[in-house]
Amino acid sequence: MMLWLVLALMTAAAVFAVLWPLARGGRALAAGSDVAVYRDQLAEIERDRAAERIAGSEAEAARLEVSRRLIAAADKASAEARESPPPPAWRRRAAAVAALTALPLGALGLYLLLGSPQLPGESLQARRELPPEHRSIAALIGQVEAHLARSPEDGKGWEVLAPIYMRLGRYDEAVKARRSALRLLGPTAARQSDLGEALVAEANGIVTQDAKDSFEQALALDANDVRARFFIGVAAEQDGRREEAAGIWRELIAKAPAGAPWVEFVRRSLARLENSAAQPGPSEQDMAAAAELTPQQRAQMVRNMVERLAERLKQDGSDVEGWLRLVRAYTVLGERDKARAAAADARRALASQPDKLRQVDELVKGLGLEG
Repeated sequence: MMLWLVLALMTAAAVFAVLWPLARGGRALAAGSDVAVYRDQLAEIERDRAAERIAGSEAEAARLEVSRRLIAAADKASAEARESPPPPAWRRRAAAVAALTALPLGALGLYLLLGSPQLPGESLQARRELPPEHRSIAALIGQVEAHLARSPEDGKGWEVLAPIYMRLGRYDEAVKARRSALRLLGPTAARQSDLGEALVAEANGIVTQDAKDSFEQALALDANDVRARFFIGVAAEQDGRREEAAGIWRELIAKAPAGAPWVEFVRRSLARLENSAAQPGPSEQDMAAAAELTPQQRAQMVRNMVERLAERLKQDGSDVEGWLRLVRAYTVLGERDKARAAAADARRALASQPDKLRQVDELVKGLGLEG
């Protein structure tokens, strides 16, 4: 009985929504709903800026664009109000009759045909599990995803959705969205860097070979692309080439325009690099933390960082610091057989260089890899 009472109230509300403008002799303006939407968007932008979820410059740019659309929608609504003549009285009466009869009967028939009153509603707890600040965002994402399901070739839609996925930590979906935008809209330095950044996030901060390729393609399109140059520096650091990484970041800082917001971040990265231990690559604490990752995450890290370093050392075996880093990484990750094999490879590659060979021998002894 309660269900039918609720349905009756909902039907009455729908009928009232139709009859109210008819009784006032007004007209529905297509642009009116747009005005409301743009006002809501302005409020959402202000909330995001206040919560520091978006930068001030991005918020200002978004606010200006939405304001422009709001003014256009308001102008359109005013023009419609002036130009559209009121509908004849007989049309309003016909619409009122339809609202009073056809609407309730049609709704009842459709419900009896398709409704499932025996099914439970969605759990309130399930809805509450979504953080409050993400509920409106989730609704917007759902709308965009539904649109892209219908129009998967809409490159602009993928480009709008990708940074939202990044913000929510849905990195695999961000990679997919940025690949789609790149394919549909064509390559630019910014889109290549966007893709590379998403790939780095997906790999838990490791600049994978795919990510590095994307950054290099960005630099081929724009040699001054800041993000691409910064992450190429990160890749150099992760490969043990610390001086190269430091040189890239120093050059970025030296050539930065006045007031560039990213300079401080690069300075902190450079300071961390210069103040870290003399040995290249991640510290033992970093590798110990990597050992605590899930098997899937660890496989990703080993595949994209350690194995890439091993491949480089096969091509240039004279880099003793690289060998030391590789042996240490395998040891901390618990892969002692690989550490011994790397040490053996290092001894063969450095056999004619006693000083470097002694460093390898001392590390092997210190890590207890002998025998």
